Amino acid sequence: MADIMHVNDEGEGWTWLLLLICVTTTVGTTVPVGYFIGVLNAPAEIIRSWCDEVLSGEYDTNSDENQLNLLWTCIVSIFLIGGICGSCISACCTNKYGRKGTLMISSVILLLCGLLFTWCRAAKSLEMLMCARFFGGIAAALIFTAHPMYLLELAPVRLSGSVGVFTCIGVTAGILLAQIVSLPQLLGTDENWPYALSFYALLVLLCMLPLMCYPESPRWLFLVKGNAASSARALRQLRGRQAGVQQELNDLEQALNMESKPSTICQVLRNKELFLPLLLVCTFQATQQLSGINAIFFYSLSILTNAGFTSDSATWLNLGMGGFNLACSLLGPVLLRKFNRRPLMFCSCILCSLSLAGMSLSLYFLLKSEASALTYVSIAFILSFILGFQLGLGPIAYFIGSELLEDAPRPVAMSMGSLFSWTGNFLIGMCFPLLQTVWGSFAFMPCMCVCIFCLVLTWRYLPETRGREPKDVSPLMSQGLRSKNN
Repeated sequence: MADIMHVNDEGEGWTWLLLLICVTTTVGTTVPVGYFIGVLNAPAEIIRSWCDEVLSGEYDTNSDENQLNLLWTCIVSIFLIGGICGSCISACCTNKYGRKGTLMISSVILLLCGLLFTWCRAAKSLEMLMCARFFGGIAAALIFTAHPMYLLELAPVRLSGSVGVFTCIGVTAGILLAQIVSLPQLLGTDENWPYALSFYALLVLLCMLPLMCYPESPRWLFLVKGNAASSARALRQLRGRQAGVQQELNDLEQALNMESKPSTICQVLRNKELFLPLLLVCTFQATQQLSGINAIFFYSLSILTNAGFTSDSATWLNLGMGGFNLACSLLGPVLLRKFNRRPLMFCSCILCSLSLAGMSLSLYFLLKSEASALTYVSIAFILSFILGFQLGLGPIAYFIGSELLEDAPRPVAMSMGSLFSWTGNFLIGMCFPLLQTVWGSFAFMPCMCVCIFCLVLTWRYLPETRGREPKDVSPLMSQGLRSKNN
């Protein structure tokens, strides 16, 4: 790890500025996104009770259990709907305002959402709560498109995997932070739950000022804005004055001669040579959500209580799972620096598929026999699934678009991948409870099938991208489904 994170001032690897940018942008943008995902789990019953009080007191409506469940589903899922809407504008936003500019816009939106969360209880307003969740989803979609692009366009090619994994680390850290802050011993109480929802805003505020001082993406400045001077200045800041900045500027000049302007959505969709990379990006992003990881973290408490644990034990085990998830994600910079993308995706899909099958069977026999040993077997399969997810499906899906596609179509591809990601997340959130009701423990089997499909697609079509420029990878996918993977 020391070798991977070694900092030098010559621009050949990690520099202090690049490391600082990776850490602060992650803490200020992707950690809040993970926080949004995980914060409603523990205080759910408290917030549901408040919603019932508001409906009866402010709207003179006596809601039954089914109506309250529907309202709660809307509160949870409107964040995902906001993500889908945000994905539709993220490509335009990153091209028009830049990668850093888009992160700044999303930070402002997140701060406004924090204010709505803080005052929704005092105002007795369900609308404020739902608006905060919706616009938080829009901000999250902008972040998922801009953050990996920003880091990969700042870093040298040899560090693409190491910086690309920061998006995934931020999300897992945000989920764990939300689980901790929303504990009943901290802010997950009747009086303090609005502050639990808005706690992330402190991180956004803390990291917003440094973000304003960081350089914009040199590639965006050169290729989109046509500002060679600003691009060179940004590169000197990032690489150090002794670094070979001129060679990178020459490469950008060649890219500019080949692609005079950014591609639009229609241009990208009509280009047959971009079909396969778009398919890979969208499939990886959708598989990341449909693999079952969010089903586990959305419904982890109910899964653990069904496995025989008490409510308190399930809460602490859920927290332990979040900590294990973060610890596994921290392996990302090491693994992606040392190993190729293809074998990591192979291992990830295989381990996730086997774990989901084992989890389903162990939970099924546990409910049938009530054998205490199967309880721990089920937990072991859940942990092995989390490990498998963080080997490849978790980190690689976020940044693979930046390694497969050149500069012009990249924002559109990342935006489309984000759209598929949020759509998959929405489907899991809405459909998994129904599958659980109908199929019981075998509700994870469709997730296993998705992982197997991703494994086949990876084996057949994904070219190796580690240490290679997108211009060298693109010809390997130009024949669409007839392409060779190496």
